[in-house]
Amino acid sequence: MRETGIGVKPSKRTCDDPDCPFHGTLSVRGKVLDGVVVSDKMAKTVVVERDYLHPVRKYMRYERRRSHIKAHMPPCMDIKVGDKVKIFECRPLSKSVAFVVVEKIGKEE
Repeated sequence: MRETGIGVKPSKRTCDDPDCPFHGTLSVRGKVLDGVVVSDKMAKTVVVERDYLHPVRKYMRYERRRSHIKAHMPPCMDIKVGDKVKIFECRPLSKSVAFVVVEKIGKEE
């Protein structure tokens, strides 16, 4: 297991995935986001829904928005639909995947 320098404890399970930040060679950098897993039907990929506030300057208020982000899920992580996760930005792994799941925060309330 290699040191990633992100301050997250790695999972207890091991894997042989080269795109795992803990057991492979994938480096993480850039944005750190958290959200809720809404789909895990793809192989080694999950869809994370992120809620955020967007300012509307005309009315001096905020509106709630949400976005879906596809993230790589290493086999050593035990992630299911409804779990709250932390994702880190990494190099592009495919056309639509540029994030990797690094930590399971808990279940969505």
